[in-house]
Amino acid sequence: MGPNGRICAKPAQDPDEFERLYDEHSGRLLGVAYRVLGDSALAQDVVQDVFLGLWRDPTRFDATRGPIGHYLRMVARSRALDVLRESQVAGRANDRLRSFARAEEGPADLKPAVAAEQHARSVVVRRALMRLPDVQREAIVLAYWGGMTAEEIAVNCSTPVGTVKSRIRLGVLKLRQQCTPALDDVSVAA
Repeated sequence: MGPNGRICAKPAQDPDEFERLYDEHSGRLLGVAYRVLGDSALAQDVVQDVFLGLWRDPTRFDATRGPIGHYLRMVARSRALDVLRESQVAGRANDRLRSFARAEEGPADLKPAVAAEQHARSVVVRRALMRLPDVQREAIVLAYWGGMTAEEIAVNCSTPVGTVKSRIRLGVLKLRQQCTPALDDVSVAA
């Protein structure tokens, strides 16, 4: 970086300068993106996008308008807000699609065979779930019915993320082993 704060050479021509910028600013950018998104994986993607944009077109940064750190944080916040808006739009579209599909199906209570099969399936799954070890059952319930990520479960249960992921994976495998034959029987009976 030159004395006036401008990038001296294109980052593609000066990888050391680019690496220094990344090391100096990536942590703050991750914090900015995480505060907007509340999701560390999405925040990391935003940071990558910001630096990729700088790598591809370093002329976007104008030192006369302020320091590079301010510029990078502004770009990260803007990109994080874009990602948040995109996910909200996608979520609303999925909600509309689900409500349309439910309207097309009609309520299950108007179709006794469907309602009976749904009830029988839920009984099979609940029984199999109760046979799991407590820690696996808790992880699966929090993930699938609680809507929590493995990271959120890890914080909630004071357990390492890898352990939570293993519990979920092992629990799902056991559920699949226990439920598959019983659910096949339910489908045949219905």
